[in-house]
Amino acid sequence: MKAVIYARYSCDHQREESIDGQLRECKEFAQKQEYVIVGSYIDRAMSAKTDNRPQFQQMIKDSAKGGFDIIIVWKLDRFARNRYDSAHYKSILRRNGVKVVSATEVISEGAEGIILESVLEGYAEYYSAELSVKVIRGLTENALKCQYNGSPVPVGYTIDETKHYQLDPTTAPFVKDAF
Repeated sequence: MKAVIYARYSCDHQREESIDGQLRECKEFAQKQEYVIVGSYIDRAMSAKTDNRPQFQQMIKDSAKGGFDIIIVWKLDRFARNRYDSAHYKSILRRNGVKVVSATEVISEGAEGIILESVLEGYAEYYSAELSVKVIRGLTENALKCQYNGSPVPVGYTIDETKHYQLDPTTAPFVKDAF
């Protein structure tokens, strides 16, 4: 069977090694299954909470051409972290004769595989929602303490060793004059 690999990472803070690791494990899986890898689709710094991922969309489009039978992902959460998108795109792929398989999650072909896959997809969506709540809480706490949150530093300020904003003696006078 002909297969492609879909790999992605979510944010700019991750590195290319994330993709390298996914590709390596997917290739090892393909070799064990005797799949022939005919290509790969890679989205960098793209969340799977949305389907607005260029390589993902290209892969879905290409699936209609019959060039591959299998999409290998490192884990199902690389494909989608939204149950509805996952169901929608897997339905399109099924119509195109393409199946999504995980290189690291053992999901049987039987009835129990249906429930396991739905649990894994639900957990991926839950993880994203829970992480969002935690990140917002952390950013809010930093803001309430006037601590730097990682965004570009406004002109006229610097960040000290305790991650607090301080007036920049070099640029602050210009900002004061401007406003």
